[in-house]
Amino acid sequence: MPRVTVTDAASGSLFGLAYGDALGKPTEFRRYDQITAEHGPGGPRELPEPALVTDDTQMALAVAWALREAAAPSPQELEPLLRARFTAWAKSPENNRAPGMTCLNACANLAAGMPWQRATVAGSKGCGANMRVTPVGLVAAYDFETLAGIAQLQAGLTHGHPTGLAAAELTALAVRLPRDGVPLADLPGLLRDRCAEQRTVYREDWLGDLWQRPGVTSPAEFIARGWDECADALDRLVAALGRPDSGGDVCQETGEGWVAEEALASALLAALRHADDPVAALGRAAATGGDSDSIACLAGAFHGAAAGMAIWPAAWAERIEYADQLAALGAAWD
Repeated sequence: MPRVTVTDAASGSLFGLAYGDALGKPTEFRRYDQITAEHGPGGPRELPEPALVTDDTQMALAVAWALREAAAPSPQELEPLLRARFTAWAKSPENNRAPGMTCLNACANLAAGMPWQRATVAGSKGCGANMRVTPVGLVAAYDFETLAGIAQLQAGLTHGHPTGLAAAELTALAVRLPRDGVPLADLPGLLRDRCAEQRTVYREDWLGDLWQRPGVTSPAEFIARGWDECADALDRLVAALGRPDSGGDVCQETGEGWVAEEALASALLAALRHADDPVAALGRAAATGGDSDSIACLAGAFHGAAAGMAIWPAAWAERIEYADQLAALGAAWD
């Protein structure tokens, strides 16, 4: 199948992320039966007005602006910029959208000036590191090695678990590959291959001594755990796609999404169950008993990267919070 690329993939992905986030914001922390009783079995399909987002979009914007400000895509350039953006977000009065405690605790340590490898929450693989990584996948100038380093660095500042690092890289690839014209249907297999290829690759130039933990004997041992857990989640995704669609909560098949590898798998499942109907994919992702806003924001990012702005209702762009920033960043990377 020939690859098809669009000229506004970055805009489509960033706006798609925010649309999914806004649709999932009212449904997060609710049961699946409660959500479908209100919205029907397909979940919410109409963007609220005003369409407010959560910390998922806010932190994705923080990552995006750090990338824009960097003179070069290096750890020396990006670490202080990411630190500054994350700590500014943590202190902002707009940070009132039920932010995750991992991010808040790590940002407090970063604001105190701790080295980031000590500031991070070492045992956390919460999805907060990959719900914000979409911008890394949208910078066409990054080769895959640079993409991997940046994705893992931005994750590691708050989430020091190896699965958080690996899942952030895979999520960035799940944005970059469709942007490059790879069909969404090919993502599960390609990401699973990446797990095998990268299993013992520790990016010391980006991560420093983050791997050093009690009981861990080598960087390869440390990072392999993350890739193995992501591989297991992708195997569950592939198995789910091999079964008829139940029409129900995707989290029942691939996990509730509170942890990074499950957020990726469940977002991909929602996106692929509705490969030809992106708005339905967002509704399906937002109608879960899990981390609905994060799952829906990733599903929107994947679809938007594949097909651009034309797949989203035109009126939504005027309704979504932070539209000016989303538009400026999208235009810069389209």
